[in-house]
Amino acid sequence: MSQRRTLLLVAVVALVALAGCNGAGNAGGSADMERADGGAAVSATAAPEATSSGGSGGSGGDASVQANVQNRALIKTGTVRVEVDDFQRSKANLTAAVAGYGGFVSDTTQERHGVGNETYTTGRLVLRVPAEDFDALVEDAKAEGDVEVVQTNTEDVTDRLVDLEARLENLRAQRDQLRDLYEQANTTEDVLAVQRELSGVQGEIERLEAQKQSLEDRVAYSTLTVELREPRPTPNRVAPDRWYDTPVLSAFLQSVDGVVVVARALVVGVAYALPYVLAFVLPVALVGGVAYRYRERWLPHQ
Repeated sequence: MSQRRTLLLVAVVALVALAGCNGAGNAGGSADMERADGGAAVSATAAPEATSSGGSGGSGGDASVQANVQNRALIKTGTVRVEVDDFQRSKANLTAAVAGYGGFVSDTTQERHGVGNETYTTGRLVLRVPAEDFDALVEDAKAEGDVEVVQTNTEDVTDRLVDLEARLENLRAQRDQLRDLYEQANTTEDVLAVQRELSGVQGEIERLEAQKQSLEDRVAYSTLTVELREPRPTPNRVAPDRWYDTPVLSAFLQSVDGVVVVARALVVGVAYALPYVLAFVLPVALVGGVAYRYRERWLPHQ
């Protein structure tokens, strides 16, 4: 009887927690509907008062809306692409700006390119700053040079955080009940059954807590990706209007370069063709030579 009662309690706790999690998900939607209905009712009843008291009601409503917006959990992200004169200088400026806002640089990439004898640098910085300083950091990035792209996004995760917190509360309550059952278990089977259920609940709690912590971190610290690019060099070569206006020495050097290019192309072509010659042409030549000598030796006797 004791074993059956313990297993039955475990099943009841699991079902109650499951129902609580489902109810938490539905509660968010119900609460939103209630707030919407309640807001409509308040607006309807407040209309006469606003008419009689002048503009004070409107200013109060605006303040309430602003407070509601400020209480939302918003994840801000953005991308800024800028052409800068000096990559290293702009990188140092943005790093200092992020540090001044209390943020940090989470990732950097840098690549050097070559055009003739000149080089230019491109790269990317991923910057994390407190959410209230995100707009200021965007302006700092735009001020580094010629702006090519600016893109910002805002994601509202308030409902997700509320849902996670509700599910966590239900799971923690279930964990407490399972711990009580664990203390009351008398047989090994009861202990193992409760322990398995307790382990599953604890794992789900840790998973949801990690999700909640990740969302809260992204809300607290916004992310801005800044792509920096130095101008691509263009060699200062001015072609003559007519080919015969080319200086003699320059024409000679260009011809020498052409000869070198052709000679190199011939060498490379021979190197590519040599394996095919050894694999196919040489055996055919050997067979042809043997056949010719055989014909010269035996043909007079016929």
